Amino acid sequence: MEKAKAHLLQNYKQQPIVLERGLGSRVWDAEGREYLDLLGGIATCGLGHCHPEVVAAVRSQLEKLWHVSNVFYSEPQIELAGRLTAASGLQRAFFCNSGAEANEALIKLARKVQKDRGNPDRFEVITFENSFHGRTLATVTATGQTKYQKGFEPLPAGFPHVPYGDLEAVKKAVGPNTAAILVEPVQGEGGVRSAPEGFLKALRALCDEKGLLLLVDEIQTGMGRTGKVFAYQHEDILPDGISLAKSLGNGLPIGAMLCTEEAGKSLVPGTHGSTFGGNLIAATAANVVMRKVTDPQMLRDVTQKGDYFLSRLRELQGRLPALVKEARGRGLLIGVELFQDAAPFISKCRELGLLLNAAGEKTLRFAPAYTVTHDDLDQGVRLLERALKS
Repeated sequence: MEKAKAHLLQNYKQQPIVLERGLGSRVWDAEGREYLDLLGGIATCGLGHCHPEVVAAVRSQLEKLWHVSNVFYSEPQIELAGRLTAASGLQRAFFCNSGAEANEALIKLARKVQKDRGNPDRFEVITFENSFHGRTLATVTATGQTKYQKGFEPLPAGFPHVPYGDLEAVKKAVGPNTAAILVEPVQGEGGVRSAPEGFLKALRALCDEKGLLLLVDEIQTGMGRTGKVFAYQHEDILPDGISLAKSLGNGLPIGAMLCTEEAGKSLVPGTHGSTFGGNLIAATAANVVMRKVTDPQMLRDVTQKGDYFLSRLRELQGRLPALVKEARGRGLLIGVELFQDAAPFISKCRELGLLLNAAGEKTLRFAPAYTVTHDDLDQGVRLLERALKS
């Protein structure tokens, strides 16, 4: 940690442990201490740490070929595109390295589609207050939280923000310059807040009426996290484009933008690209993830475990009503909102052997692996209760 302080850019608020190895929902630090990890790389290690099928597939690919330019075809990438389009109902896939890059691709897609439709003035993307879409200059501007934007002004034009879940506010924000609407089905960094029932379906209808693209940020919610392969499927709609990352590679860096056939026609050769996008190693891992998360039994397990965990946390709320304001979430993406700042409780949980983090100032975030056991979840509730009572 001293070397880190001497050499790394000090842009993270890091917890004071050095993690060295992991298996399933357990990790160990450099001193050999074991922790229950109910954060999962912030909704990233959906299959758990060092899942044996991911390890075996990646090891096999490492011995064959690591990387080729996207001016050539590669089988793992083609296979992954087929799996993603089949599961999503969308027809085209673009691969990159992160969620921010996937959202950049969505933003560029929306602008280019409108230009190709003969609407050169349509460049604005409506987003929502308390949203989070990434750290690049465009995606941090799309993000509806000023704390992430401070110091980087002037910000790019074209990203009006409206209250999350407020359909009338969205309708008022639509104007002659609007190209698309970008929305999270559950606001992860915004405190683990789900969109009101029917909201995504209403946005789909509005976009159809006004000639806009509906773009859905599935970076935290995708890949089975909410009990569906993609969270928009709870509303039985089809967006024009979605962004993926986090759990897609189970910890290996990969992002994706999926879109309809019609929208995809606008990104012709030369309009967009990525050197490492769809890298063979990351795509190989993602193929294992896709095979697992499209299994109906795993999706049922996520729903059941999420319901169980949420019920246990709400029981905890009942025991500690002066501390816990609300427990909420969908599937295995859950937030516990406190009446006071969450940071001291996160530190105490770590001291007790439980890893989690904050989503906003007062909300504890849980995003465990889909393979987490009921015993692990019970232990997590017990450790959280000890931390809160302390």
